[in-house]
Formats: sequence, C-alpha cells, structure tokens
Amino acid sequence: MLEFHTLDVFTSTPYTGNPLAVVLGADGLSDSQMQTITREFNLSETIFVQTPDDPAHTAKVRIFCPACELPFAGHPTVGCAILLAELANEGDFMAEITLEEVAGLVPVQVERHAGEITAEFVAPVIPVDAGGVLPTPATAAEALGITAADIGFGAHKPGHWQGGPDFLFIPVATRDALRNAKPSGSWLDMTAAAKTRSVYVYCESEGGYESRMFAPEHGMPEDPATGSASAILAAQLLASGALVDGTNRIALSQGEDMGRPSQIALTVEVVGQVITQIRIKGAATRFNHGQIANLPL
Repeated sequence: MLEFHTLDVFTSTPYTGNPLAVVLGADGLSDSQMQTITREFNLSETIFVQTPDDPAHTAKVRIFCPACELPFAGHPTVGCAILLAELANEGDFMAEITLEEVAGLVPVQVERHAGEITAEFVAPVIPVDAGGVLPTPATAAEALGITAADIGFGAHKPGHWQGGPDFLFIPVATRDALRNAKPSGSWLDMTAAAKTRSVYVYCESEGGYESRMFAPEHGMPEDPATGSASAILAAQLLASGALVDGTNRIALSQGEDMGRPSQIALTVEVVGQVITQIRIKGAATRFNHGQIANLPL
C-alpha cells in the first residue's frame, strides 16, 4: 500500500485553491503506474515523492497531469514542500526543502506561523521565448469566444514563453473579457500554430493581475491555480514593460470563475532589464490522507 495526502494549494481555506495529491514512498513505481494513479485521482496534477539522488536534498519528485508528465509545476512544488515540512515539524517553524524535479533543483522555504503554512520556491530556470506563431487579436479572440477589441491592453500583447513547461499568454482588456473567455471553435488551430497546449489569459487587477489557465489537451479544461505559469508570467510582464529594475512584487489571483479562488505571490528580481530570479509563494492546507493499492507492473 502507498500512503497519500491531498491538499488544497494556493489557499488557506479548504475546498478552494488547487487540489493536489501527494504520493509518498513512490520509488518502486514505473512511469506507467504513476500515470495510471494520476488518472485515478483525476486532479490537475499528482506528485510522487522518491528518495533523492543526492542525500543532501529532501526528495526527488515526479509530477504528472492526467495526460503526461510535467518537468516542473508550481502548485505541486508548493503543496509537496509544505507537506514534507509539516510531517517533519510541529508548531511554528521555518524549513528549507530542496526538491529534485525533472527541470532542475527547486529550493523551497516553508514557514508555519500562527496556524498558516506557506512555501516560497525559486523557479528552476529563467523563462525564454518559446517561439511558434503568435495569434493576432482576431485569432486569439475567435479561439477564446470574445472580441478582437478584448485582446491586449497597454503594451501587453500575446506572447509564448517557456521555463520548463510553456504557456501562451493572452492579455485581455477587462475583467468581463476574462470571465467570458473559454476555449472555442478555433482553439486547436491557435494552439497548434503557437506549438503549445496551455493558454494563460490575464487582465489587470488592483495590485496585480487576475488570470485563468486552460489546458484541455493536457486533460485540464481549466486549472484553478498554476504556479509554473505564474513564474513564467515574469517574462511576459518584462516584455510588456511592466517590470522595473529591482524587486517586483505582484499579487496574482486565479480560479475565481471556477469557484476555487487562489492567491499567488510573484516576486521578480530584475537587473538591467534582465530577470535574475523568480520566486512564487503560496499557502496550502491538508484535507485528506489515506492509502492506495499498489498497481501491477
């Protein structure tokens, strides 16, 4: 039997945020077994905890969505780090967790204070241009079921960036446009041209941005909170002229239109208009645990 825990991530309130399954003691599982277990949980992502290759690190982890393995993902990183730190500590604490992910080493600082537990990780890579054909406003609007006038604001226009996973970022001008956006008739044409399966739609809000993330080809019609996309958003914001040299702290919210509000804190360090570090911070809360049967090979 394998031990598992489920958490709601990027929230301190159960049944909001982004649910996550964490499977412990997963060293003996094959890729196909991990994929099968992920489909059984039927959550946006499941993370499997294994013995680290380097004993100086906390754990080696593998992250799967229902359709495939992911080299890096934010809400599994936050949720897994919080769980491992919480299982090892009681009361208020600060802990350093280092996860070996496919995309690279991810250091995470976990803190519990006054009953709330949060984690902040450093993104394993700085995002780069992912290429592909960017949609025109008309193309993006048709794929999202909104109007061309809804696409873009200020210097923000569609961009495609990669930092482990990749996302097509589409800015929209109003909260109503964000609320009305959804994958529509020409969606597959747009994602095929851009060479992506994940689309992050965002608009301005007080103190930051509100967003939605659609990835139906990954088995996620919509994701309540996407830490990896939130980290990679840093490159989109820099290209849009929204970051200054120094420390940029940006509040992100996601999942509101799904009834699962999530709060993500993005910090971007910029020197000479070059990103030098990206950090993502959020809370998590456990709501279930148990055992699952081992699968046949």
